[in-house]
Amino acid sequence: MTQAGPAGRTRVTVLRSDGPVALRETPDGVYLVGAAAGPLGGDDLMLDIDVGPGSRLLLRSAAGALLLPGPHGGTSRQRIHARVGGGAHLDFCLQPAIAAAGCDHLVSADIELAPGATLRWREAIVLGRHGEPAGQCVSRLDVTLAGMALYRGELTVGRPWTDTSSAVLNGASAVGSVVLAGAARAKPAAQAGDGLAVLPLAGPGTVVSATAPDAATLARRLDRGERLAGR
Repeated sequence: MTQAGPAGRTRVTVLRSDGPVALRETPDGVYLVGAAAGPLGGDDLMLDIDVGPGSRLLLRSAAGALLLPGPHGGTSRQRIHARVGGGAHLDFCLQPAIAAAGCDHLVSADIELAPGATLRWREAIVLGRHGEPAGQCVSRLDVTLAGMALYRGELTVGRPWTDTSSAVLNGASAVGSVVLAGAARAKPAAQAGDGLAVLPLAGPGTVVSATAPDAATLARRLDRGERLAGR
C-alpha cells in the first residue's frame, strides 16, 4: 500500500509477503524476489496492490519466474488485484515468466483505475526453457477505469492450436504485451508488422503486443512499441 507524502513523495505504508515470493522496498520502488522455487503445480498465490491517491508505485522483479509442474500435478494459480487511486500511477513490469515443460499455470490480474489514474502494465512469457517444449499457461488481464471496462485480454500458450497457429503465435517462442492507460495520453495510429502491433483502445489507452523468437528480441520489440505509443 502506498500514500502520497509531503512534497508529493510516495511512502510505502504496508508491505507484507509470505511463501515463494518476497517483497523488498528499494529507493526506486518495490521488487518481487523469489524466496523459493515456483510457482509449482498446486500453489495458489495472491498479490494485492493498493496505490493511494496521488502516489506512484513501480513494481519490478529481480529475476524471471520459472513456472514448474508440482510433484503431484495440479494447476498453479496467481491472482493479482490492484487498485490505483485518483491521480496515482502504477508501473508494473516484471521479468518474463518461463513456462517450463509440464507446468499448468493460470495468472489473472484485475486492475481498478480511479478517474485520473494512469497505468503501465507490461508482461511477457517465454515458451519453455532452452531445448524443451512449453508448459501450459493462461494469462488474463482485466482493466477498468472509473468502473467501466477499459481492457479485457486473455492469452493461452503451450497448446498446439495456439503456439503454431498463424493467427496467434505462429511458432514464436516468446510473447508479451504492454497496456498503457491514462486520460492525458495521446492515441497513436494503429500499426502492425514484424511481430509487433500497437493498437489504441476505445477508451483512454493503448495496447502493445509482440511475439518473437526469444526473450531479448521480444524486449526490443516491446520497447519499440512503447516508443511508438508515445511513452
